[in-house]
Amino acid sequence: MDIRPIRTHEDHKEALREIERLWGADVGTPAGDKLDVLVTLVEAYENMHWPIEAQDPVELIKAHMETSGLTQADLGAVLRSTPRASEILNRKRALSMDMVYRLSREWHLPADQLVRPYHLAVTRPSTKQASQRGGSRP
Repeated sequence: MDIRPIRTHEDHKEALREIERLWGADVGTPAGDKLDVLVTLVEAYENMHWPIEAQDPVELIKAHMETSGLTQADLGAVLRSTPRASEILNRKRALSMDMVYRLSREWHLPADQLVRPYHLAVTRPSTKQASQRGGSRP
């Protein structure tokens, strides 16, 4: 098995060609072992040169819903509240720890990514709310 570190763009391209050639090799065979090692090396090289930032929790939920064919009603079922699902998706409410637990347990989303800080939508008080406080704001 001739495997070298991936240090250059050309090394990366060569490793990808070899992975393509080995794709489908049986686990535990010399070809399968070489494939495993090359995939690990390519992942390390790509993570170092082209890191992908983690999504904020709302984007993670939306991406999971889209790829899994889930709807806002499905999210509401997990959170046990359809209005809460809407508030979460529209960034009007932050996820509670209970919500994080449910999403992690039922949808297998990584809890460490769901507890990351994220921005909520800025809302202005309605005219009715402002008048109840004794006047309107500019």
